[in-house]
Amino acid sequence: MDKRLIPWLVSGMMLMPGVAFADIDFDIDGLKKPLEENVRVYLDAIPENERRLNFRFQSRVTDEVSRALQALGYYDPTVTFTVEDKASSDDATVVLNIDPGPPILIADMDVKLEGEAENDPAFKALLESAPKVGDVLNQGQYDSLKSSIQSLGIRRGYFDGEYILSRLEVAPGLQKAYFRLHYKSGIRYHFGQIVFHDSQINEERLESMLTFTEGDPYLVTDLGAYNQALSNTGWFSSVLVEAGLDDMRDDRVPISVSLAPAPRNQFETGVGYSTDTGPRVKIGWKKPWFNSRGHSLNTDLYVSSPKQTLESTYKIPLEDVQREYYQVQVGAENLDNNDTKSLELTSSVSRHWKFDTGWQRSVFLRWLYSDYTQGTDSDISNLILPGINFSRVRSRGGAMPYWGDKQSITFEMADPIWGADINLYRVIGQTAWIRSLNENNRGIVRVNGGGVFTDEFERVPPSLRFFAGGDNSIRGYSYESISPRDEKGNLLGGSYMATGSLEYNYRVTGNWWAALFVDAGDAWTTSSPSWKTSAGVGVRWESPVGPVRFDIAHGFENESDDFQLHFSLGPEL
Repeated sequence: MDKRLIPWLVSGMMLMPGVAFADIDFDIDGLKKPLEENVRVYLDAIPENERRLNFRFQSRVTDEVSRALQALGYYDPTVTFTVEDKASSDDATVVLNIDPGPPILIADMDVKLEGEAENDPAFKALLESAPKVGDVLNQGQYDSLKSSIQSLGIRRGYFDGEYILSRLEVAPGLQKAYFRLHYKSGIRYHFGQIVFHDSQINEERLESMLTFTEGDPYLVTDLGAYNQALSNTGWFSSVLVEAGLDDMRDDRVPISVSLAPAPRNQFETGVGYSTDTGPRVKIGWKKPWFNSRGHSLNTDLYVSSPKQTLESTYKIPLEDVQREYYQVQVGAENLDNNDTKSLELTSSVSRHWKFDTGWQRSVFLRWLYSDYTQGTDSDISNLILPGINFSRVRSRGGAMPYWGDKQSITFEMADPIWGADINLYRVIGQTAWIRSLNENNRGIVRVNGGGVFTDEFERVPPSLRFFAGGDNSIRGYSYESISPRDEKGNLLGGSYMATGSLEYNYRVTGNWWAALFVDAGDAWTTSSPSWKTSAGVGVRWESPVGPVRFDIAHGFENESDDFQLHFSLGPEL
């Protein structure tokens, strides 16, 4: 009889074998955490209808403990079984005192590669991370190494690869284990002819986005990158880039690109609300592909109580479709907010570049016509503004990122030399940072600033002046209520603006967060700003489309209202 079963038999005779317990818990002593966790996994797999304190159950528990420990390299355990806390016939605790015994050590790593994979750096890197001679045996590591070699071969084009020997040998009496993996890769295949199916876009446009060329060594990540690049254009409703493994010839794999055109006309509507603008409605019309060159047209109408905007954008991809394009915009905006009333017409032409670093650059020339009243000032302004913008947005973690940052800076100028009514220089920049200590604690820092430099500030349109206050500025103050005022108390807008915010978020439960924040800043014209500060608390809900934010804030210099409520929905970066 197995000596490991003797304690079970004695305990079984004392505990009336055959009595069923509906709730049997296990206490495990004597094992370190990795071994204990694996044993619990195996014991938890025992069905409820087999959990009876009898000889069969005792034997099943011993077998499961042995299997759990063998998987981690321990082949000679000793298990002592006792029962405690037997409150009734259906309530007991099984105490397992386990001595795992000596571990099995890896004595030989007999891993060999034959064929072209032998000199492939990717395989060398994989083998460097494999278990080493002298390590404690872990059967899962053997299985993982075996499957990793084979899957790496498939991902890198070794489609003829196979094992001519794969065996894990264990000698418990010697406390040794031997890995035997001999992989014959054969040749590495290369990309063959690329065939497009059902594309409404010129093939030269599609080929310009290729992340590989015919004859390059096969790499499945190149197919994935190209699939993503085609999807990002918005030209197609479905994209499938796949290797023709059934049609391989010599060392070439033909590539099939199956495409389905996106609808030529797409419409969308949306509603929203924020304390800055109140209820708002968006109606959008989009033509994701205007012609076979991949041009696109996007038109949006935004309507809220203080502002109504109509804007249309025509995009012209260049030779490097993903990175370079022209954009032509025209728009109109009617604004009636606080002491600002204006009707603006705009048009612009811009050239855009995207870089591997994530930065984007655009140079633009825009025309701005503004018929406005700002406080007691009324004028009509006609400006031609060349400028340049640099920006970058990085984010990890979906709609409510746990890590991310945003930078943007824009320079523009106007001069009578090229037909503008006045001479001015304007710069505006912003930065925002999101960082998390762990999954329950995150912080947000925001800084915005700008300035407009001119000798004729009274002729600067309201859209080029600076105002502060509101949901995304200084909470505790109403939307764009902070700026210099005239002798009648009307808002004038500032020549300069600077705002900053510090915010801490704590996950209360699930997708619900609590927030604490401090905001500060001002919009001013004189050389001495009068800083406004606020502090408050808030609630965040992590919705599928981005965080829903509800804040209550106190503006310490706000004489008109002790507290302001702020509600908004949208991305934080």
